[in-house]
Amino acid sequence: MSGFARHRRSRRIIANFTGFEADLIRSLAQQLVELLRNEEAVPTTGRDPLEVLLDFSGPTTEPEDPVLARLFPTAYPDDPEAAAEFRRFTEGALRDGKARSAATVIDTLTEAGLPAEPDERLMIDVELDEAAAESWLRCFNDLRLALASRLGVEDDDEEFWESLPEEDPRAQTHDIYEWIGYLQETLVNALTR
Repeated sequence: MSGFARHRRSRRIIANFTGFEADLIRSLAQQLVELLRNEEAVPTTGRDPLEVLLDFSGPTTEPEDPVLARLFPTAYPDDPEAAAEFRRFTEGALRDGKARSAATVIDTLTEAGLPAEPDERLMIDVELDEAAAESWLRCFNDLRLALASRLGVEDDDEEFWESLPEEDPRAQTHDIYEWIGYLQETLVNALTR
């Protein structure tokens, strides 16, 4: 896996994944969608679009799940009333946006030929336009925040992660966290070229 690059002729952003890598990205994106959609903060579907647009009955308290608290931090930590109002007006739409970005990743991988059952022998070629690339970038950011929250990653703790034995599940998950960071970095570079 060499990361993302901009194609010289088409100017689209491309990447090649093994079947295992593509399936891992899809699985992480699916888990993110499930987490985002698994609470009352999600607006109900099937309602009149104008009613949904004018519905500001979102949550007013910080999520209990540490990942969700990291993805939706309190806007005004020193003013609980303003923080609750801000959350009520914004969190539902923010969740929808994050879920849409993750769904774009899932859909792109499916359209590129990733089968329902993983096949490590496959190579999956992904080709993104600017809008899809930005969705992938947002999803990678959310995945890194989620993994960092679950692992307890902090600034300047590289020595701890390097000291873990390879068979430690935390070390393996941290490797995934680092890999997603690498993909994110190459995608940013491809977008800015």
